[in-house]
Amino acid sequence: MTLDDDVMNLLEQEARRTGASFKHVVNRRIRLGFSLNTAEGRKPFKLKARVLGLPPGLSYDNVAELIEAVEGADHK
Repeated sequence: MTLDDDVMNLLEQEARRTGASFKHVVNRRIRLGFSLNTAEGRKPFKLKARVLGLPPGLSYDNVAELIEAVEGADHK
């Protein structure tokens, strides 16, 4: 196995910082990477969409009027 120089440096720094062997650091990081990539037990994210619409009397046809109605006359 060949490691990129930046990865090798990070692993060596971790080994020095923790006092663990290089082998231990590599194995721990690989296990951590695999554990983060598993989707088992995770509930899928669901988004409930709803129609917001506009209040009565407002329209997207006149954007300046719409902004003024929402933000007030001093919106500029």
